[in-house]
Amino acid sequence: MKPSHVSAGTVQHVPLVVARHVEEAALLCNQRLYLVQAPHAKLHHLRRLDDRLAAHLDGLLVAGHVGGRLAQAALANTGCGEMFTAVALAFDSRDTGQLDRILAIAELLTDVQEAVVLAVGWVSAQSLRGINRDMLASPVAFHRRVAIAACAFHMVDPGDFLAPALDDADAALRAQALRAAGDCGRRDLVHSCNGALNDADASCRFWAARSAVLLGERHAPIHPLHEATHLPGPQRAEAFSLLFKLATSAQAAPLLKAMLERPESVRDAIRGAGTVGDPQVVPWLIQQMHDLKLTRLAGESFSLITGLDVAHLDLDRKPPENVELGPNDDPNDDSVAMDEDDGLPWPDPEKIGAWWRSNSHRFAAGARYFMGEPPSPAHCLSVLKTGFQRQRKAAAVHLCLMNPGTPLFNTAAPAWRQQRWLDAMGA
Repeated sequence: MKPSHVSAGTVQHVPLVVARHVEEAALLCNQRLYLVQAPHAKLHHLRRLDDRLAAHLDGLLVAGHVGGRLAQAALANTGCGEMFTAVALAFDSRDTGQLDRILAIAELLTDVQEAVVLAVGWVSAQSLRGINRDMLASPVAFHRRVAIAACAFHMVDPGDFLAPALDDADAALRAQALRAAGDCGRRDLVHSCNGALNDADASCRFWAARSAVLLGERHAPIHPLHEATHLPGPQRAEAFSLLFKLATSAQAAPLLKAMLERPESVRDAIRGAGTVGDPQVVPWLIQQMHDLKLTRLAGESFSLITGLDVAHLDLDRKPPENVELGPNDDPNDDSVAMDEDDGLPWPDPEKIGAWWRSNSHRFAAGARYFMGEPPSPAHCLSVLKTGFQRQRKAAAVHLCLMNPGTPLFNTAAPAWRQQRWLDAMGA
């Protein structure tokens, strides 16, 4: 409705309503960045948040130039939520001038670039059409990087634009292209990925190794993946996860033993044991549930092997009182690290031990189990439909490992798009 058709009082309140859309969209984006990795979130939880986020973005789009102006103004305090909102709105309104200005800011701020990728993955194919193709051909490396990420997020092959980016002088663009090669199932680029295993950039080496594995390689990428486990950052956990998915129980045993000899690696060993999936480790996992610092993680690995929902089956216990596991209110405590196991249930080792004694005969020693069954395409599709986010992410990788060249299912995509993909896959 145009301003001339409403009362002056209503017009005065419009900017306040639009500003609320900006604030809520930013807040929900930040929540979403957490939720897509959360151990307690399922697809229907993501759908509820996504519907709310979509409503606020629709409100900004309807607000026209007022929405664009306030979204741009919010970038004065640039965070992931504000960047996501501004980028998504620029695409939806097809304001390429505004988009160029926002991307110029994002290029300088590495902390918000994850939100840019989420935004281009969020918007519809219709909003991307034409603009993303122009960005794929852009002389600006950051624009090409964002455009390739958009294609991969939508599970769309960038086509002939991908191969040249693998050899670009810009390391960040090379890394994104190498990642997309695996995400998009580009088996024609497996040799290029193998060639990048010796790239001067550590991130490029990791994504080259990860994509080469997804595309069917099983030998050359192993050393770069081991190298990545010794480096800080999120790629470390992903490298461990991929190595343990590839390893047999016998191959994993020496590595797990070596990790247990280092106190700082015990949590990695617990995760690894769950990923390997050999039921022989279950008694050991139950032992770890007696340690309050390890109990929830051990419960998650137990669930990854057996497929049990600990909380749903009443195999959990009440959280202990007076235990500080994350940031606290003490002004003299400099620790700001979040509780890594936030959202996981507190398993009751006695109840779980009793369950295992009654059901261990169902599991063959030395075999790999994933969510209660040996990995299979049908089982992994079922996990993608009903599992928690971390389990769903693992299921997507298993599908690629079983059938190299399969595009990697994106468990961070908008929930309605994921459901459409699952319906098409027969889940």
